[in-house]
Amino acid sequence: MDRVALRGLKARGHHGVFPKEREEGQPFIVDLVLGLDIRPAAADDDLTKTVHYGIVAEEVVAVVQGEPVNLIETLAEHIAQVCLKHDVVREVEVCVHKPDAPITVPFDDVTVTITRSRV
Repeated sequence: MDRVALRGLKARGHHGVFPKEREEGQPFIVDLVLGLDIRPAAADDDLTKTVHYGIVAEEVVAVVQGEPVNLIETLAEHIAQVCLKHDVVREVEVCVHKPDAPITVPFDDVTVTITRSRV
């Protein structure tokens, strides 16, 4: 399986279990790795035979900016489902970063990474 990666998609969302997170929002960063067969697109040099990563990026940002959820695990699931709606995408790895998570000790990042595929 071939892979198309999008790294560092940034958007502000209002996800979290604490009222301050819901009210003020915070930045989220998303990394995606889409699994698909790019041979048909490459053979014909045809965008319609692959995934349009610009559209995927816009859809993922819309999810992050959209309806708040409590957990970044849930956010990652929603993002994975959006990616799998593209017919050519057979598998997706989603990593959601929450760099401003409400943690009381010094840290660099909090991430949740999931892999989902078509059944």
